[in-house]
Amino acid sequence: MKFEEFSFGRLRIDGTDYEYDVVIDRGKISRRKKKASKKYRESFGHTPLSLEEDIPWKCRHLVIGTGEGALPVMNEVKREAKRRKIELLVLPTEKAIEILNKLPEDTNAILHVTC
Repeated sequence: MKFEEFSFGRLRIDGTDYEYDVVIDRGKISRRKKKASKKYRESFGHTPLSLEEDIPWKCRHLVIGTGEGALPVMNEVKREAKRRKIELLVLPTEKAIEILNKLPEDTNAILHVTC
């Protein structure tokens, strides 16, 4: 999987542009379904990543791209990653993409493309 370009509101992976948050689960790319986390929006000022979303846990490394740093990751997500012995990397999306281009295949991701 090749992460080719990232700019505010757009991410290009393997020649395909995505203008929404994506979940990468064992090489499969899908749209992030954040509806389950919307109830926490008021507390965080932004819809956070919560355990109620479909997080791709089947991996050794989970990379969370926070856009320009605006995507909050709830503490419960961090604790669950630790419990599962998954290395969790929470970084601005631009840095997350650099890491994803270097990490082994056993890496999943959630990438926020705006904010």
